[in-house]
Amino acid sequence: MKAATQAILNSVKQRDPNQYEFHQAVEEFLMSMDVIIDDLPHVTYHKVIERMVEPERALMFRVPWMDDDGTLQINRGFRVQMNSALGPYKGGLRFHPSVNLSIIKFLAFEQVFKNSLTGLQMGGGKGGSDFDPKGKSDAEVMRFAQSFMTELQRHIGADTDVPAGDIGVGGREIGFLFGQYKRLRNEFSGVLTGKGPAWGGSYIRPEATGYGVVYLAGAALEAKGHSFEGKTALVSGSGNVAQYTVEKLLALGAKTVTLSDSSGCIYDPDGIDADKLAFVKQLKNVQRGRISAYVEKYPTASYTPRNASSETNPLWSYKADLAFPSATQNEINDTDAQNLVDNGVILVGEGANMPTTLAGVEIFQNNGLIYLPAKAANAGGVAVSGLEMAQNGSRLQWTREKVDQELHQIMKNIYATISQTAKQYGREDNFVDGANIASFLKVSGAMIDQGYV
Repeated sequence: MKAATQAILNSVKQRDPNQYEFHQAVEEFLMSMDVIIDDLPHVTYHKVIERMVEPERALMFRVPWMDDDGTLQINRGFRVQMNSALGPYKGGLRFHPSVNLSIIKFLAFEQVFKNSLTGLQMGGGKGGSDFDPKGKSDAEVMRFAQSFMTELQRHIGADTDVPAGDIGVGGREIGFLFGQYKRLRNEFSGVLTGKGPAWGGSYIRPEATGYGVVYLAGAALEAKGHSFEGKTALVSGSGNVAQYTVEKLLALGAKTVTLSDSSGCIYDPDGIDADKLAFVKQLKNVQRGRISAYVEKYPTASYTPRNASSETNPLWSYKADLAFPSATQNEINDTDAQNLVDNGVILVGEGANMPTTLAGVEIFQNNGLIYLPAKAANAGGVAVSGLEMAQNGSRLQWTREKVDQELHQIMKNIYATISQTAKQYGREDNFVDGANIASFLKVSGAMIDQGYV
């Protein structure tokens, strides 16, 4: 890393010494900046990168709520408003026990560049809580969501900051959050995306991240003379992103053989067909059960429990052509990455946020895999959120076909942007550098135009 970018990274680590996920996101970004930093003296002069790595605003607040036993519970809420140079802050809310300030900052930082790549007018932010919705009743989730929104509503708005869902925040949670915002502010506005289609939501929003990563992968495969037909895919996770990745892969002729959750992973050598996928959707979205139930329903499949002490994830050890990590950050380490290479994988498309460690990314790139980083690959979700904002602004609702067509075109445009940018700067097929450089140039230009704010 060059002296200028290394100095910025050292400053970030010194200022926030325990925020390891944020350090990782910044380091990956700065490695791409090394490619262009010497050619952009105005960026150095205006200290654009130094400003980018510092949130415009970071909020942390107490969230008290009552459980069904009448016991008071206390959780911690967050909202990091990272950068508004291109538009209102935009990014999801994550409800998961692992949530802390480092994770929210890394997600918000990535969101800035992801949103830029969509071509829509959105800044970047992220939020959430260490609240765990698993095992909670609907009433408990509602009481928590209402308490969380009672504070958050002070800081968001349709033209200020528009949250959406993420891990642990689906249609149920968005509904409770929106209802409380409407109640407190006495307004019906597009302040949240991922709403129900009957009350301001967009069609294709639940499917968007999963569909989007497959659309981007399809563009990358086509450019290399490949298609999905007859390919075998590994998919991690079993939430919205994983479910709709499997659905779109199936529609395009590929076979998915794995899914997972925090308890372990399943392997189905026969492939997850439409009926099996419908069972997974019922299991995870309605029953809120564990993926291990899959093998009880389909005994030809196998289940491997999660081993917290293991350095490898068995899901990435099966032979396949494609891999779509769709669970959580850093789920693929260097050993897992080498397993994917050794088992014939030619493409990795990141449905989750930063699911591969820096060492794992290096292995993918050194072995010539088509590696599609999260800030490009999982931009489909926020792209359709942006389309939902447009529909809310005009009080219209587009058809499923129109939204899907727009999403497909946005993902094709993202591939063209990151591919052309990588080639322009002598980094052909390095889509990490292509994504970072293309998005940085757009955001940095807006920041310079708007002065020191």
